[in-house]
Amino acid sequence: MQTSTHDVTIGAGEVRKQFVAGHEARAEREWACLTLLAEHAPGLAPRPLRREDGQRPVVVMSRVPGAPVAPRPLTTVETAALGVALRRMYDVPVEAVTAAGIGPRRYGADALAGVLVEWLAEDHDLEQCRDPALMADALALARAYVAAPPLPEPRLTALGIADLNPANVLLHDGEVRLVDFEDGGLSDPAYELADHVEHLGSRLPGVYDVDALAAAVGLDAGDRARTAEYRPLWAAFWLAMLLPGNGGWRRNPRGTTEAQAVHFMALAGHH
Repeated sequence: MQTSTHDVTIGAGEVRKQFVAGHEARAEREWACLTLLAEHAPGLAPRPLRREDGQRPVVVMSRVPGAPVAPRPLTTVETAALGVALRRMYDVPVEAVTAAGIGPRRYGADALAGVLVEWLAEDHDLEQCRDPALMADALALARAYVAAPPLPEPRLTALGIADLNPANVLLHDGEVRLVDFEDGGLSDPAYELADHVEHLGSRLPGVYDVDALAAAVGLDAGDRARTAEYRPLWAAFWLAMLLPGNGGWRRNPRGTTEAQAVHFMALAGHH
């Protein structure tokens, strides 16, 4: 399961991001994404300044202005600004993404279900939950779902940030800047939106409205339908993260796991 992957030191003009030992691939991905965005969407993300390769890889980047969005629903104006920022990123030519050596994002549309099959197969002490019977039902449904998820064919047409945790969305003078590209890569905007609206840090406080954000990004009706088809997969991801013994279980209040189970079952069509 995921744990913290880096330490960040913020200076007056630059930010030093030191990755955990063994996470060279993430540092490489961050550097490549920032380099590409500096060329094709300047100002959207920090500029990459330099790298330090020691026992723990380091990426040093420019400090961008802004404060992270608060854990509350975005205003109409803020949603529009985020849509503009995401659209700038998605409009980077896919040929440029591949030419930069940037492969698929972490936990991409082709990979996530297989990861979840392994995670959900692990034994968890559901008796620790407030409602063990509910959790047993949800876990059985999730295991069946990820074994053969009814997903649309991914369209790898854009660079995606992967992690749109509200802490990674900086607001400044009506504009949005994006930070944290260590999981980013080639992706499908419909899949990205599903990830963003299902992220526990954004979903619980209702930061992103799925319809408003899809409209702001410019997704057509077909892509909005595909976003809806991808959402149960991400709901299953967060269900896995919230199972007893996992990081999400330790970090969130009691009852969050059961609420996620109900949410997943509703999205997966089990009422």
